[in-house]
Amino acid sequence: PGERHHQQHEDVISNDLMHQNNSSTQESGQRKEIYTYEAPWTVFAMAWSHRPDPSSQFRLALGSYVEQYSNSVQIVKKLDGSAEMFSSCQFDHPYPCTKILWTPDRTAGARDILATTGDYLRLWSLSDDPSTENGVISKKEALLNNSKNSEYCAPLTSFDWNESDPNIVGTSSIDTTCTIWDVNTQQARTQLIAHDKEVFDLAFARGPHVFASVGADGSVRMFDLRSLEHSTIIYESPNLDPLLRLVWNKSDPNYLATFTLDSCQTTILDIRIPSIPFATLGGHSGCVNAISWAPHSSSHICSAGDDSQALIWDLGPMGSGNSKGNKGGNTLVEDPILAYNAQGEINNLQWCTSYPDWVGICFGSKLQILRV
Repeated sequence: PGERHHQQHEDVISNDLMHQNNSSTQESGQRKEIYTYEAPWTVFAMAWSHRPDPSSQFRLALGSYVEQYSNSVQIVKKLDGSAEMFSSCQFDHPYPCTKILWTPDRTAGARDILATTGDYLRLWSLSDDPSTENGVISKKEALLNNSKNSEYCAPLTSFDWNESDPNIVGTSSIDTTCTIWDVNTQQARTQLIAHDKEVFDLAFARGPHVFASVGADGSVRMFDLRSLEHSTIIYESPNLDPLLRLVWNKSDPNYLATFTLDSCQTTILDIRIPSIPFATLGGHSGCVNAISWAPHSSSHICSAGDDSQALIWDLGPMGSGNSKGNKGGNTLVEDPILAYNAQGEINNLQWCTSYPDWVGICFGSKLQILRV
């Protein structure tokens, strides 16, 4: 059945991926590459695999968004030298995934594990299917539940997998809590009331100890696993509007990015200067839905939204990546260095850590991967 969803590679005319200033990072004659995959349902959750897969050039996981109990996850591959992307595996998932991530553990011999959140945190193991070429077999490894009340579960809004210690996963919930899980024992290490209202996202900084969360109370709060009795409010949105997403700059952990509900702007924070945004990124004419830092550069970030645009920004000129910070606070940046127009409102976005020349976006039932 996956054969129907193959999509052909497109050679993109030069004004589709357009430079808004003359960046030297790409030669003007270089072919722009875009690959498109069409799923049988609306795509919401999406994640690149961190580890090289011997049988494919790229591997991604997609989660469906269908307003019913029965939803799905697909593993999508692109083979080296091929122009097609195809589904190598599909398995059932209760409710839509709010987020999906592959294990950051790249050590040789480590198991291939995928995590999803929805009603609970679930772990899935993947292995090659010997009966089919390029096929994958999925197996549900664990359902992690810390609720003492069996009749009620508070849905999980998001989670993050600690890259420095792949045994640690942190989840956020509508019940105002964040939970830190031990993957090996499949037990909760700790659960804490993180916000005054629903928690919408959680992200680990570089290193095993520090994480931050955002939520409906409009605050960004920072925690340290070594002293969880204290947290620091590093930013509150104007009018305490709900903050939906949070991403931490892994190249320079002084910087975070977040955005509020129904906002066309992205807020960049410098944790050394609490309460005042370091910068605000404009550029979108519809609300922002997703943001992702470049994995290989401390000064580049991508944002995407309801205006069907994916915009790449360079914060380098403002001092991002150095130790001084922006003492003046809140520079408004309106001009991205790169813009891409998709054929629909972009719901999700992720910059690939293994191959940092590639960004993935989701709109409607399509996944597109763009060479930037």
